[in-house]
Amino acid sequence: MTISLQKGQRIDLTKGNAGLSKIMVGLGWDPVQQKKGGGLLGGLFGGGGGGADVDCDASILMLEDEKLTSKKDLIYFGNLKSACGSINHTGDNLTGAGDGDDEQIMVDLGKIPQRITKLVFVVNIYDAVKRKQDFGMIENAFIRVVNQSNQEELIKFNLTDNYSGKTSLFVAEIYRHGSEWKFAAIGNGTNDAGLSDIAKKY
Repeated sequence: MTISLQKGQRIDLTKGNAGLSKIMVGLGWDPVQQKKGGGLLGGLFGGGGGGADVDCDASILMLEDEKLTSKKDLIYFGNLKSACGSINHTGDNLTGAGDGDDEQIMVDLGKIPQRITKLVFVVNIYDAVKRKQDFGMIENAFIRVVNQSNQEELIKFNLTDNYSGKTSLFVAEIYRHGSEWKFAAIGNGTNDAGLSDIAKKY
C-alpha cells in the first residue's frame, strides 16, 4: 500500500520492510499545457509561447556527512552510475511527455558505501536561464519509491507548491538513521541555475 507524504514529512523506509534493499526511485512531471491561440504563429504551432520543451534533469548527490566529497558521487545524465554500483540512473527524458515516471533511478541500499550517509534527489531545468524557463512551466511533479523485488509502490510525494520562478527543486532525501534508511519529503524550490550551483552548496 502506498504511503502518500506531505512536504516536510519523514518516514522509515527499511524499518518494517524486512530485507528491502533494491528500490526504484521514479520522478515525473508534465509540461503545463499551453493555451491554444496567440495569433497565426501560435495557431500554427499550437501554443501561445511555443518555445522549447522544458528539459528537466533528475540527479542524486551522495553525501558524506552533508558534504559532496567527490565528483563521482554526483549521479546525473553525464554520470549515470555510481562508482560503487549502488545507484544506476536509467537516463534522460528530454520533454516530460507521457504518463508515469519521466526518469528512474535504481538504488541498492545494501551496496551504498558506509561513508555515504545521505542521498539528495534534485531536479533542475537544463539551460533554464538561457531558455527563460522555470518550474512554473511544470505541473504534476512527483517522486515515488518502488520495491524492485515485487514492484510494490511504497511511498509517493506529490510536489504541489507553486514553483514559479524557481529553476531547481530539492525533491527528497534518503538518509541513514542508525542501521536503517529513512525518506524525507523536501519539496523546496531554489534559484540555482544548474547542477554545478547545487553541488557547490555541499
